[in-house]
Amino acid sequence: MNKYWYKNAVIYCLDVETFKDSNGDGIGDFQGLTNGLTYLSSLGVNCLWLMPFFDSPNKDNGYDVRDYYKVDPRLGDVGHFAQLIDAADEVGIRILIDLAVNHTSTEHMWFQEARKDKNSKYRDFYIWVDEKPADEGENIMSGGDEEGSNWEWDEEAGAYYFHTFYTHQPDLNISNQKVQEEIFRIMQFWLKMGVSGFRIDAAPHMFNEKGKVDFCKDPHSVFRHFREFVETQKKDAILLAEVDLPPDEYEKFFGDEDEMHMLFNFYVNNYMFLSFAREEATPLADALKKMPQISEEEQMAIFVRNHDELNLSKLSDDEQQEVFEAFAPQEDMRIFGRGIRRRLASMFNNDRKKIELAYSLLFTLPGTPVLRYGQEIGMGEDLSMEGRSSVRTVMQWSDDKNGGFSDAPEDQLIRNIISDGDFSYKKINVNDQHRDHDSLLNWMAHAIKFRKEFREFGWGDYTVMDSGNKSVLAHCRNSDKGTAIAYHNFSDKEVVVKAKFEKPDEIVDIFGDERYDAFDPETQEIKLNPYGYRWLHKRKRFL
Repeated sequence: MNKYWYKNAVIYCLDVETFKDSNGDGIGDFQGLTNGLTYLSSLGVNCLWLMPFFDSPNKDNGYDVRDYYKVDPRLGDVGHFAQLIDAADEVGIRILIDLAVNHTSTEHMWFQEARKDKNSKYRDFYIWVDEKPADEGENIMSGGDEEGSNWEWDEEAGAYYFHTFYTHQPDLNISNQKVQEEIFRIMQFWLKMGVSGFRIDAAPHMFNEKGKVDFCKDPHSVFRHFREFVETQKKDAILLAEVDLPPDEYEKFFGDEDEMHMLFNFYVNNYMFLSFAREEATPLADALKKMPQISEEEQMAIFVRNHDELNLSKLSDDEQQEVFEAFAPQEDMRIFGRGIRRRLASMFNNDRKKIELAYSLLFTLPGTPVLRYGQEIGMGEDLSMEGRSSVRTVMQWSDDKNGGFSDAPEDQLIRNIISDGDFSYKKINVNDQHRDHDSLLNWMAHAIKFRKEFREFGWGDYTVMDSGNKSVLAHCRNSDKGTAIAYHNFSDKEVVVKAKFEKPDEIVDIFGDERYDAFDPETQEIKLNPYGYRWLHKRKRFL
C-alpha cells in the first residue's frame, strides 16, 4: 500500500454512459468500461474518476441522486460495478467516484419523507422556512432557475426548502449530525466495494449561509470528520474536492493535513488560458506565485479542461474578454456569461504544437494531472447540443458506425457522435491513432511515461524561475528525490533563454517537443521552438 499514491497518479475522468456501450442500447455501461480498461492502462492511466452513476432521474447528469446505494440500471447493476473494480485492480487502476452530497434529488426517499410530515426524522435532513427570506437568491448558482431564488415552495410540505442549484435538488442540512452519519454509511458502502476515494462535489457550497443552519462556528469540522472516517475505513483512500475559490482559501480546505487530500486548481487553470490567449507566460507565472506551498500529504489536481464549461470567473471582465476573443469568438461558444463550452483541440484550431504545449504544462505544473476522456486523441465538441452537453459527446473509438461507441441506431445514442468536420470520428479516433506513430494518442502515452518515471514532478516545493523572457515559463520542483525542471514557450517565435543552475553539469534533458541538443552546462542556454517545451532533471545523489 502506498499512502501517497495520488501524488504521482494520472487521473482520467469519464462518464460511464458516454464511454463504451457493450449491449447495443446506445448507452455506455460498466461492461463497456471494463472492456476499455486495458486501453486506459496502456495509455498510462492509473486512476479513474467516474462521474455520478447512482440511481437518478438524470435531470442534472446524475448529480441529482435518488438512491446512493443503487446504480443507474441503464449502466448495469452493483455486480457489474464489482466486476469493474476487480478488472481495474488487475491492471493497476484505482477508482474514485463522485460523491454529490451537497444535495439530493427531490425523488430521494429522505426528501419524500421530509415533505410528508413536519415531525419526520428526515425533516431536518433539509433546510426549511415558513416564509421566504427577503435576501433570498444570494447563493444561487448559474445554471439554476431563471427566477434566481434559493428558496422553492413545496405544496405538500407547506414550506420553502433551500437549493443552491436546481429546484429539483434540495440542499442537505450538512450541519445535522444524522445527515453526516448517513454520508458516512454511503462512504463505507463504496469503500467496501473497493473504491479508493471520493471526489467531493461543490464542497464550498456545503457551508454557505442557508437559512438558520448552525455549524457551531466551525463548518470545516465536517470535512475533518469525513477525512477521519475515510482513513479509518481504508488508510490509503482520499478525498478530492471541487473548491473553485482563490488560492488564499485553499489552506482552509486542506486544514492541518486533516481535511482534503487534494483540491482542484481552478485558479491556475484560469490564468493558464489567459497566457494561451496572450501567448505570454506572465499571467500563469504570477498565478503560480500566489499558490501556497503544500505539505507532503497534500496535492493540487491540475487540469486543462473538465466536464463543465471552461469557467473563467477568476479573471477580470477584460481578461475574460481576451480569452473569449481568442477561443470563443462566437456567442454560441460561450455559456453563463463566464465560460466556454468547447474542447481544447478545437479552441486551438487543432494546432498540434499548441495542443502539446498545453498537455506538457498539465504534466509538469505542480500537482497531479487530470485528463478528460477523449483529450488524448484531440476530440472536439458539438455546439448544436444544449449547454454543457456540447463537450459530452460519446467517445470516438474507430471510424466504424457511431465511432465504435455503440451498435445502436444513431438516433438512439445517449449523446451525439461527432460525424462531420475536422473532429469527426472518421478523422479522430483511437484505432487510427493507435496505428500512427506520430499521433496525439501516442505522444500522450509517451509524455505520461516520462511524467511517471520522473516522480519529482509530483513532489516537493516549487519555484517559478526568472526566464528573462515574458513568453517563457520556467519552473522547478525540489524534493528529496531530486529536481524536476520545465520550460514552456507560449509564443510563435523561437527563443533562447539563459538558465542559472547551481551545479549545471548535473542537469540533463529528458523530454521535449523535439530532441534538442544536450543541455550545455557552460552556456546554460535553453533553446525553445515556437510553442516548444523542455523537461530537465537533476537527480539527488545518495552515498
